Amino acid sequence: MRVIETDNAPTPGGHYAQGVAHGGFLYVSGQLPIDPSSGEKRTGAVEDQTLQVLRNVLAVVEAGGSDMTRIVKTTVYVSDMDLWGRVNAVYADFFGASRPARAIVPTKDLHHGFKVEIEAVAALPEHSPS
Repeated sequence: MRVIETDNAPTPGGHYAQGVAHGGFLYVSGQLPIDPSSGEKRTGAVEDQTLQVLRNVLAVVEAGGSDMTRIVKTTVYVSDMDLWGRVNAVYADFFGASRPARAIVPTKDLHHGFKVEIEAVAALPEHSPS
């Protein structure tokens, strides 16, 4: 098992790793819309929040030695299902031709008043140590 850490995603605010690689897969902890370079909490439009979250997910995936095309599953937590169409539009644009399996989980509240959080699982290249 290998713990993944990168300065290109927000520093964990609790007792967890940004990601863990094991058994040929990389498990990315739920990412929030926090700019890792400034620590700014993005609480504006859900589109901006979603894009920042996806960038954070991808940063952990890349730090673990994988890439966007190997993301096989995401779980999207959204604070209000009325926002789903807007979240999905950003998500679809970000992933393009890649279409990971996905679950959407409506939640009442997320940390700091955020509207979206995403966790992911990515396959590791066969030559990557896990």
